[in-house]
Amino acid sequence: MLSKRVSTNEYAIRDLVVEAQKVEKTGKKVLYANIGDPLKYDFSPPQAMMEALHAAVHAGHNYYGDSQGDLEFRQAIAEREKRVAHANITANDVIVTAGVSEAIMFLTAAVIENGDQALLAGPGYPPYISYTKFFGGEPVFYRTIEENGWQPDIRDMEKKISGKTKFLLVINPNNPTGAMYDRATLKEIANLAGQHNLTLVADEVYDLLSFDKKFTSMASIVGDVPMIGFNGLSKGYMATGWRTGWTYFVNADERMKEIKEGMMKQTRIRLCTATPFQKAAIPLLRGNDRHLENEMKRLRERRDLSFKRLNEIHGISAAKPEAAFYIFPKIEQSAMKKGGWKTDKEFVLDLLHTKQVLTVNGSGFGGYGDNHFRVVFLPAVETLEEIYDRIEDFMRKRIE
Repeated sequence: MLSKRVSTNEYAIRDLVVEAQKVEKTGKKVLYANIGDPLKYDFSPPQAMMEALHAAVHAGHNYYGDSQGDLEFRQAIAEREKRVAHANITANDVIVTAGVSEAIMFLTAAVIENGDQALLAGPGYPPYISYTKFFGGEPVFYRTIEENGWQPDIRDMEKKISGKTKFLLVINPNNPTGAMYDRATLKEIANLAGQHNLTLVADEVYDLLSFDKKFTSMASIVGDVPMIGFNGLSKGYMATGWRTGWTYFVNADERMKEIKEGMMKQTRIRLCTATPFQKAAIPLLRGNDRHLENEMKRLRERRDLSFKRLNEIHGISAAKPEAAFYIFPKIEQSAMKKGGWKTDKEFVLDLLHTKQVLTVNGSGFGGYGDNHFRVVFLPAVETLEEIYDRIEDFMRKRIE
């Protein structure tokens, strides 16, 4: 019999793939717009990084590595975070993880006990919700304001801080909304964390994927407030399958040092992450990020098309994403009623079975995601046009 903590696990982004596979078994082709993996579309890791991986394997870097991470790789990470995030850290402040997902698991395992709370962005990335529950905690969601480009509601955030709150999370740029937070907002959040003596966590894995505004890292404005940062190769370096991420600690006080040691103990249990991938990424982390120039041009075109097409569909509206490769449309309440959908998951499943388009229900991203759905705008323009044609026809037949 399964343990209770496992039997209640959910991950909407991938759980829905099972339904899509059932549709495909009937002979119908499904258009996938659910998983944020650039490598499933027409993107690839930088050529120099792939060549470096080949060289690393043939140079013999195929052994178990240090549990904390390869020293030179951690040094390159520290240099990278100083350049991009203005984080004052050294290699000793860095832990290498199997993507940000493992970092989330390590963090929640280290700090969450039964009855503890994690203050999370609503909507936000589902593994923070799942792992908090897995270790006996309660996810509490602070509101992000759709009418204000999904910026955090600082008043709501402060109201939800309690004696049970173990950490305050900021995902910037945000998944699933594509929002990017301004400097003043980040400063308010850092001040709140400092005033309430909270562990501040900043997930910035999309930091290189901003469109029209300059990205501001939480590390650049925290002052003397302790902070934990998450990042990795998956998004900004287009290397999702490499499963190479990192955690870094800024202004580590005694509590933060305890959390680091708790995470380090877990790295030893899982031995290490893949050594050749760490070696291969070192030169690029020390580079200038120009590997993204062409990719960002293509992503901007697809972002603009998605924003235009979705807002032209009756019954749907969407805020314009400022970063990443997601858009988070709202299904208007009148459309929900006319379409007969009681939940956004019913909407998403109906769209899948009727038009063979797979998206993700907004409720799968936690609080304030209801009556929305996430679209990944990574597919080529021609495929996106077909996706939006199908959604438009679907809505017309359901609500008009």
